[in-house]
Amino acid sequence: MTAPLAAFAIQTLNGLASASSLFLVAVGLSLIFGVTRVVNFAHGSFYMLGVYIAYTVATVVGGALGFWGALLVAGVSVAAIGLVVEVLVLRRIYQAPELLQLIATFALVLIIKDATLAVWGAEDLLGPRAPGLSGAVDLLGRSFPAYDVFLIGAGLFVLLALSLLLRRTRFGLLLRAATEDREMTDALGVNQRLLFTTVFVLGSFLAGLGGALQLPREPAALGMDLAVIADVFVVVVVGGLGSLPGAFVAAIVISLAKAWCIGLGETSLFGMDLVFSKLTLVVEFIVMAVVLVWKPYGLLGTPLPQVRGDAAQAPLLRAPGLRTFVVIGLLLLTLVALPLFASEYTLVLAIDMLVFALFAASLGLIVGPGGMGSFGHAAYFGAGAYGAALLTQSGGGLASAMLGGVTLASITALIFGWFCVRLSGTYMAMLTLAFAQIVWSVAFQWDAVTGGSNGLIGIWPPEWLGERATLYWFVLAVSGTAIAFCLWLTFTPLGYAVRASRDAPLKARVIGLSPQRLQWAWFCLAGALAGTAGVLHAFSKGSVAPDALSIPRSVDGLVMVLLGGIDTLFGPLVGAALFTWLADSLARITEYWRAALGATVLLTVLAFPRGIAGIVTSWRSGRPGP
Repeated sequence: MTAPLAAFAIQTLNGLASASSLFLVAVGLSLIFGVTRVVNFAHGSFYMLGVYIAYTVATVVGGALGFWGALLVAGVSVAAIGLVVEVLVLRRIYQAPELLQLIATFALVLIIKDATLAVWGAEDLLGPRAPGLSGAVDLLGRSFPAYDVFLIGAGLFVLLALSLLLRRTRFGLLLRAATEDREMTDALGVNQRLLFTTVFVLGSFLAGLGGALQLPREPAALGMDLAVIADVFVVVVVGGLGSLPGAFVAAIVISLAKAWCIGLGETSLFGMDLVFSKLTLVVEFIVMAVVLVWKPYGLLGTPLPQVRGDAAQAPLLRAPGLRTFVVIGLLLLTLVALPLFASEYTLVLAIDMLVFALFAASLGLIVGPGGMGSFGHAAYFGAGAYGAALLTQSGGGLASAMLGGVTLASITALIFGWFCVRLSGTYMAMLTLAFAQIVWSVAFQWDAVTGGSNGLIGIWPPEWLGERATLYWFVLAVSGTAIAFCLWLTFTPLGYAVRASRDAPLKARVIGLSPQRLQWAWFCLAGALAGTAGVLHAFSKGSVAPDALSIPRSVDGLVMVLLGGIDTLFGPLVGAALFTWLADSLARITEYWRAALGATVLLTVLAFPRGIAGIVTSWRSGRPGP
């Protein structure tokens, strides 16, 4: 075999070893979702805990017994943690909307991250090699790590064991039955609470074991949770939600795609010099986008079964009355007068609140009246910020920079929305995430235009906005007008048609409406409004960086919307103000502000599943709170 082919074959084996590790984690999440329908964002945290626990056991005990025993101890320990999480948290939100479940589990991510920081510290921890597998084997004339050969075998073993469990045991029969029809299994007398708990514990064990197996390959680090959960979500969605063989195939496809991009490096193709290695940051999301556009339910997935009784209409939104307008007027007067008595720092925080209130309001249009899911709304926020920044650096004025930023965000939403509205539920939300990560990768690596990882600096508004108070009034005027436009849209004929398509798509089609076209138009409007928030953010900070397009930014927006309440007029605004104030206040009080913020968000979600504004609306209407 020639040297290039041998190198390619070794890189393929590296990809298969990574695929086995990824499959171990992804299959646990796939099993959990298939039965409980919970999109568990904390699954990556369980993976991270598995690495840290294995490190502690392996270094304390030492020797072969310490390492191999650490794998088992890590898996069992994480399974026990999963049991506590399921009993105390998830049992209370199984009937809640998927987005609410996602935010609750994201709060757990924040809590677990700071707990890990408190126990193990901030430094990366390098674990020991696997006894007996620390060397290399000769394959095709090249050295290949013996431990990677073991990982490939471990992945195949887990696939075989789980297949036998699902096909040959009563427990597996119950799992498959619950995946197909949860209500029917309940009617037949199956203890669903026990079944859900068992599945969650099994999935947590696999996540912890998958993390522990990574100990010889990479150090334990605090960023492992979010790094792996993105890949795991991609694998589960590409394979098909709840499909075990689909997760296995998808893990291989994703891992090989990454390995081959690394192996190809800089390659000349058709006379062009292509840098494939730069695609490693985003290739999995490109694969996911292509698969979902081609097969909306993943490679081996099927349409998700609808749980009877879950399709109840959202609460009816009513136009604001006189009392509401009076309250709004008093609030506006207070906001206008704020610079007269507030400190400089307070004005900075108030500007952030206004910007993110608009961002949350735009996302609220999508997940509320639109009835759609979006995990990638930051793409339009960041597009607006970058568009305004680039035009400002090229000498454009304030008006042209704002118009350019909003236009770029609108075009981005127009293109992405055309594909996204053809899907629904988790599949649609994950496609929005894929598109957002593709845009983030472009901004992160296109140094000549976007400044790469450093971003763009010196994006200041004109001199007449140089004073903090003047800038605050400008942001208040623009964001206030845009937010008022959001509220007005809800009660336009377009808004009523979109809500009708959300609540009764079949009836909407019968009367001549096109739900997809309506959702597309609504999606584009929301993207333009998010771009407006991004423009204001760039001018208020004087810079823009790739984190404006990142997954955490999108998740922050979802947290804001759900804290305030999805199906409420002012919920996103309340949630944005509360979240921004909490994040700022807690960061100045304690080193472990993420855990404090996560605990606050989690308690709020559990106490007010319909959001803070939602519970107030329930009290005023005389209905019980949820």
